[in-house]
Amino acid sequence: MNDSTSLMMIAGVVAAIVALVAWLGDRRRMRRRDMDRVGFMPWTPIFFWSLLAAVLLLGLGGQSLLGG
Repeated sequence: MNDSTSLMMIAGVVAAIVALVAWLGDRRRMRRRDMDRVGFMPWTPIFFWSLLAAVLLLGLGGQSLLGG
């Protein structure tokens, strides 16, 4: 495993963690009791882009890790 593969895998795991946090933030926003407190974080786009990055980075890292 070379440095670029391990870097892609680490970045993919970090992006997956960010996607999980954004998903939990979006879920918390949808289930809030006080509907007037909307917050300021755009959780849905953060989730989308971080999940996309995680899938691509982990897919490319896994492909090169498996020898493809």
